[in-house]
Amino acid sequence: MAAQFQTTPLSDALVILGAAGIVIPAFARFRVSPVIGFILVGILAGPKGLGSLVGDNPWLGYFTITNPHAIEPFAEFGIILLLFSIGLELSFKRLWGMRRLVFGLGAAELLLSALIVGGALFVLGQSWGGAAGLGLALALSSTALVLPMVGTSSAVGRSAFAMLLFEDLAIVPIIFFLGALAPQASGDGWMSLGRTIILGAAVIGAMLVLGRILLPRLFGQAARTKSPELFLSVSLLVVIVASLASAAVGLSAIVGAIVAGILIAETDYSNEVEVITAPFRGLALGVFLITVGMGLDVRQVLAQWEILLLALIAIVLVKAGVTFLLLRLSGARKAVAAETGLLMASPSETTLIVLTTAMAAGLISAQTAAFWTIVTALGLTITPLLARIGRDAARRVDVGGDLDVPPQDLQGATQRVVVIGFGRVGRLVADMLTTHGRAYVAVDSNIDNVAAARRAGFPILFGDVSRPELMDRLHLGSATALVLTMDDPVLTVRLTKKVRAWCPGLTIVARARDAGHAAELYRAGATDAVPETLEASLQLSEAVLVELGIAMGPVIASIHEKRAELRKEIMEQGDLSREPALGRRRLRDAVRSS
Repeated sequence: MAAQFQTTPLSDALVILGAAGIVIPAFARFRVSPVIGFILVGILAGPKGLGSLVGDNPWLGYFTITNPHAIEPFAEFGIILLLFSIGLELSFKRLWGMRRLVFGLGAAELLLSALIVGGALFVLGQSWGGAAGLGLALALSSTALVLPMVGTSSAVGRSAFAMLLFEDLAIVPIIFFLGALAPQASGDGWMSLGRTIILGAAVIGAMLVLGRILLPRLFGQAARTKSPELFLSVSLLVVIVASLASAAVGLSAIVGAIVAGILIAETDYSNEVEVITAPFRGLALGVFLITVGMGLDVRQVLAQWEILLLALIAIVLVKAGVTFLLLRLSGARKAVAAETGLLMASPSETTLIVLTTAMAAGLISAQTAAFWTIVTALGLTITPLLARIGRDAARRVDVGGDLDVPPQDLQGATQRVVVIGFGRVGRLVADMLTTHGRAYVAVDSNIDNVAAARRAGFPILFGDVSRPELMDRLHLGSATALVLTMDDPVLTVRLTKKVRAWCPGLTIVARARDAGHAAELYRAGATDAVPETLEASLQLSEAVLVELGIAMGPVIASIHEKRAELRKEIMEQGDLSREPALGRRRLRDAVRSS
């Protein structure tokens, strides 16, 4: 008989750290989202995956998590740290300015989605109490996954954060509401809700007052010790105390974490706190995603995949449609509404909490709760895919409006320099062209960059240069030059090769990442490739040598020698028959040596 494997914290730690240190980098190498990677690890290493075989193969116990409840506190801590980091990016002024979005848009999105989903389930035969519980549960969206993808500074991030913040604040009232709907509930449910709201407001008020007084002094003392360990301990202490205080009066621990983050954001220590807690946040969030994967039984998914897929598609379509419609009615651009709608379309990690509450209240059966738990886990798994589809949808939605500009703008590439990529590098190139009276037209695939540049008066088009039809409309055959400034080495090489085949005589100047990339660009047909890291390094070297008192002449000579070495390296790597432009005598050097 096979020996029984005894679960230990060390064996579970082996799986988690192995996922973080080995599996996730492997997924990243193939450009698979770490979110999906952690969830797949949970599916494989969980009790419903390889963990189910431990009884017959005890050695598998070292590679599986057979006791998921043991790591649930770490998963919860990951969500708390995530919301704490979101609070660090806020301020009272910004939060106050978002009040209409939070309590207007956020409330409308949650309630309308819940009404549609719950109404559909009621029509399909669910009791009205169960339909209400399922509607509210499935209307929630994932804070833990959405915000790390989009942040809170972009238009999409601000809209998503406003809705997610209202949902986090609404968790406790939802739980009390479902308890009051329970068949065995007494009239005390509404009294308990009112008591929780009053106590919660008092605790939050106390945290705001005491935090402003105590936190600067507490972090100041920790900073004076110059001990990173002590500073980290104080940071985690503040998060945990705030979370426990809000949980003690019946609020969600998430609320306390957000308040703690906002309070620290008002001090001088917010950047250091964010940096020092980041590794813990990332690892703990990974643990949460592993627990999501452990809740998925692949056999059960395969057994009823049709109805599960239908249910998931229905939820995604309803939530995406509601969010898109509300954002458009509030004045958001189509691109922002489309991307935000798909980001918010999946159920949430808090959906699992509400499902458990509804089941405990007798509103839904255990079988129904298990079904929607699988739908929720699948929804969390595809959230990165929905985010990618949302970004593509945003581009396509705005393509019609932003490329349907007057014909003279599209023909503006004629007898002009075409600048593709309008970030910091592209904008500087455009400024220099303007200074010297050279006409240009810019193209960028980031609609936010395009909108900002147009407001500033720059001649710029929105479009994806990987699409041949856009390149045709730019009339590169009659352009004076093409400047490629995108921070995408593969696309830059591919585009250089295509344009060189179309326009043999066109001047193509490309931004290169390093010497190896410059060699690829020269092989592809670039007229000039500028390795940004090498040029920056040479200029930094020159500056420090001159400041150290070394004569200008020897410094410039050494810079020329280094450029010659780099030129030789590029020629060897690119198998070039001519010297690359890197070896040319730069105007700055010519002026200084004259």
